[in-house]
Amino acid sequence: MTPPADVPALLSALPHGTVTGTAFGRTYVATRSIFNNGKSEKLVAEERGGTDYISLNLYHLAAGPQLYPCEMPAEKVIAFLRAFTPDTAPD
Repeated sequence: MTPPADVPALLSALPHGTVTGTAFGRTYVATRSIFNNGKSEKLVAEERGGTDYISLNLYHLAAGPQLYPCEMPAEKVIAFLRAFTPDTAPD
């Protein structure tokens, strides 16, 4: 799907590697990976001490960015990106 305009920038603003942070009042461990010379990105986040899980891929195509949530609604990953605030430097 074509993501809302703010989504690629929100993902790009996250540090590469693994960080902890908060969203929705809960703590997450999130890992952002870059592939294909920056043409694709992956984010995986797991709630610490809980069961929530976020996984998405973002492809930077000539026709524009495309968001592919992994087995969850796009609204869930978009809400997470909008809410997540890292609180540590990358490992």
